[in-house]
Amino acid sequence: MKIQKIIGAGAIGLASIVAAYAHGGATGIVKERMEAMGTMSDVVKALLAMMRGETAYNADAVRDGAETIRRHAGEALTGLFPEGSGGEPSEAKAEVWSNWDEFSALAAQLETLSEGLGLAADNGLMSGSGGQAQGGMMGGGTGMMGSANTMMGGTAPMMGRGGSFDAAALAAMPADGVFNMIAQSCSACHTKFRLEKN
Repeated sequence: MKIQKIIGAGAIGLASIVAAYAHGGATGIVKERMEAMGTMSDVVKALLAMMRGETAYNADAVRDGAETIRRHAGEALTGLFPEGSGGEPSEAKAEVWSNWDEFSALAAQLETLSEGLGLAADNGLMSGSGGQAQGGMMGGGTGMMGSANTMMGGTAPMMGRGGSFDAAALAAMPADGVFNMIAQSCSACHTKFRLEKN
């Protein structure tokens, strides 16, 4: 399925990016954030296998994983990036601090998306396996995102005022759809704010 390929590509990229955070002699806050990234990477890998149908779908495990990500997102995430904590062995770009508003917004978005994933866990997968989600949730085949401001082509708003995601609306989506959005959010943040290692 196309959605599984999208999820797979996004999440595999995310998992490899996060896994690349080798501690490399890091101490203090830099080590703490690398450990937090490693924890999220482990969760993403476990959830990816479920979302791709490689392991049995387990709504409780999805909820637990979503909660782990949520605990490491938002202010918990931004708190791991105090001013002056860049430079080796950190892989954070200077843009984290020079574009703090965008970085903070992405961290907050991850928190909302992970909350939404926990709420959507009982919906199962878009294909209908593992839960109640059926193809009809796609809003007539308009694509996962549908129009820019509606959930899956339907009438329920996915985004609240100011362009932020609405966890209650995400709760109506299939879990793999929300998981894909998490993977895309993390990937976008890493692309903009993480140094590439050779």
